[in-house]
Amino acid sequence: MAPPTMVVGSATVPVCSTRPASPFLGAIVSALMSVACGGPEPLTVDMPLHLEDHAEAATITGSELPANPPRPVEWRFDQPQPNWRATPLWNPPFGTPTLARTGEGLRVALTDQTRFPTGPLRGVMHVALPDWDRGEWTDVVIRARADSASTVNRLGFGFNLREGRGPATNPQPAFQFQGQAGPVVRDGTIQTYRLRVGDGAPAFRGPWRQLAVFFGTDGEPGSIDLLSVSVVPKGAEYADSSHGVRPVTIGERIRRTLYVHAPARFSYWVRVPAGGRVDAGVGVLHADDSVMFRVRVNAGGAEETLFEERYADAGQWGQRSVDLAQYAGRTVTLTLETEADQPGTVAFWGAPTVSGSAPVAGNRPNVIFYVIDGGWADDMSVYGYNRRTTPYLERLAAEGVVFEHAYSTASWTKPSTITFMTSLHNSTVVNDIDMQFEPLPAKAVPMADHMHRAGYQTAVFTSNPWAGAISGLERGTDLMRDGRATRDYTSSVELQDDYWAWRDAYPAQPYWVHFQTTDVHEYEGTQPAPVAPFSGMYVTAGRRREFFHEWERFNAERARTPSEGSTAAFKRGALEAAGVDRVGFFETMRALYDESVAHQDYQIGRLVERLRERGEWENTLLIIAADHGIAAALWDLTAFIQGTMPPPWNEPILRSSISRVPLIFVWPGHIEGGRRFEDPVSMIDVLPTVLDLLGLPQPDIAQGQSLAPLLRGLPGWEARPVILEEVSYNRRANRREGLIEMIDGRWGASLQLFHAESDSANRRPWPLLLFDVWADPQALHPINEQYPDLVQKYTGLLEAQWTAHQVLATRFTGRDPIALTPEQLETLRALGYIR
Repeated sequence: MAPPTMVVGSATVPVCSTRPASPFLGAIVSALMSVACGGPEPLTVDMPLHLEDHAEAATITGSELPANPPRPVEWRFDQPQPNWRATPLWNPPFGTPTLARTGEGLRVALTDQTRFPTGPLRGVMHVALPDWDRGEWTDVVIRARADSASTVNRLGFGFNLREGRGPATNPQPAFQFQGQAGPVVRDGTIQTYRLRVGDGAPAFRGPWRQLAVFFGTDGEPGSIDLLSVSVVPKGAEYADSSHGVRPVTIGERIRRTLYVHAPARFSYWVRVPAGGRVDAGVGVLHADDSVMFRVRVNAGGAEETLFEERYADAGQWGQRSVDLAQYAGRTVTLTLETEADQPGTVAFWGAPTVSGSAPVAGNRPNVIFYVIDGGWADDMSVYGYNRRTTPYLERLAAEGVVFEHAYSTASWTKPSTITFMTSLHNSTVVNDIDMQFEPLPAKAVPMADHMHRAGYQTAVFTSNPWAGAISGLERGTDLMRDGRATRDYTSSVELQDDYWAWRDAYPAQPYWVHFQTTDVHEYEGTQPAPVAPFSGMYVTAGRRREFFHEWERFNAERARTPSEGSTAAFKRGALEAAGVDRVGFFETMRALYDESVAHQDYQIGRLVERLRERGEWENTLLIIAADHGIAAALWDLTAFIQGTMPPPWNEPILRSSISRVPLIFVWPGHIEGGRRFEDPVSMIDVLPTVLDLLGLPQPDIAQGQSLAPLLRGLPGWEARPVILEEVSYNRRANRREGLIEMIDGRWGASLQLFHAESDSANRRPWPLLLFDVWADPQALHPINEQYPDLVQKYTGLLEAQWTAHQVLATRFTGRDPIALTPEQLETLRALGYIR
């Protein structure tokens, strides 16, 4: 439909066009446009315009739900379900769980008859399926209830029963492929467990003939009440709304997507900028879907079709670009249209974005947040290491600011990444039961979401799944590349290729990008060496071959040696039994790690130099950082070689090799280069720093503080203790366990959150260990006896800090509020968490 017209003087002018018949009429037409068009002011492109976020401003035609939308297949156990059967484990004398009807469900009891020789109990039941295609199903949803007396602490599902039995000495599960599993909430309430069909069982390609559900305990018989099991088909998540915005995964690419039900037209009134273009992904849901995608423009006359394509590949996104430059300076009706043979077919517009060639309002910089997963500052020459592992970072340091003592908040990726993306400690944003797999709650806003709301184009390129959708960090991203690299040790090459492909597809600025590479993450003798010329920099080919033979012998000893005592003591014993020199072994491992660091440094240099070539470097804020220090293979390196590792639970997170990470800020023309700061800072400070530098609103609650005053050379920053935290949930004991720690200038304090004399296997000599981190950065020698007053001081401070985390958790996770004493409230005010 053509837009309305009006007569001004002797000219008839399309109301919805900003190009009037004569310049004299321009001001009059502009003043009357919004009234005559019967709608709001046109959408402008001062920043990249995310059309999926403006559906409320669109005129929508069609996009109606199908007559028979897909619905979950559900079995309710408040009524008989004879097709569900208790399933025997596959080696005698393993039996079946006991099934008994209750008023609202089915009681599944695990007994000694279902015990594995290693101790745990497993109870399995299954139902036959009509040869389903796994790719057409998204989730298994289990509703169950377990009270506090129950010992059942784990549930999950599997695909297809085994045929035959394995040897009695090697117990095997009842099903061929295990799906996702998770911990059980034992508080007497009905809980819903959503387990993803696509996770786990990578070798399973179907058909899906049986669904097996299993429950487990750590050793004692117990029961759980099963209320229902549902299997959710692909498309069910789109069956309750005619359209909407959500992250959609196709292949390893997740896009912030406008989904519609074809046939559908979404028409936007848009003022086209100079060099205007529309960039979008197109996608379909099912392998047999075929959708016609069109982009149309009406500039005041007949509607023109600028793009038309039938798309039918459900295995990957199609990336398309439409040129709007001919309409620059005009206000047009821009329409995204879809058609399909089957009414109600789901169609995807992935991150449909209108942009132009002119600088954005406010000239905001691009932001590249480059996280070296497992990057240890101590092994980087930019931090004084004696091997020249990071010559390019040294050059960047001359242009930016280096924080000499920056720390991650945890020893592994998920809790650390969640922390620096939200400026909230991990224990404040995850519930007790599933601290490992629970994604970020809706009330916690990650950095990508902050940047998207500010108009930035946003993308994440990660080869560590813990930095992706598993942790809920896809929110706010136009594009997330989420999946392992083809080769972890060259992941930076693959991720940068993906990044440049995205920049070609979405060339507008500003943009925010998060890299998380795994080039250096792990080196346990299982990875090949980095590519030449870095392979061989510090380890000869002969020594490398010898090292891998040593590693095989070491692994064989570890497999048959019980793990007792500290990690380092266990490794020492295994190497000695294998006849391997432990000092030489770990020196080689560290040298291989250093080769990986050198390769990573080179790839960062390639990225920056290409930014310079494209003219983007001068308007880019670059942050180089890491999520934790050296990975598990090496973090106890010094203790291992010296043979001084303390008893269990004495491996503090504040140890330099675990948590000292690089943190470098470079912003040409805005941050004075060549400066270094000695005070300890935390990765939890990154989010408030970025928002502060860009002039964007701060989160309502942030546990970090902005470093922007330091970077700008302004007053307003005061050093404060760095908090570290490593917490897990002990299902058997039904409690949280772990460490909360503090680095306060010279002193490092590590408090064990659970301490009992009777629990000797997990007991420290003291609940709190005190270290002099200046003299002992690896935290090998507690100094409790020399400084009892400091032990008392930091015990109190860390207990108060832990209370603060629990209070904040009620804001984000829905836990019951904690009753606080006046003293605790005052402590929280002093810490800056409440007013």
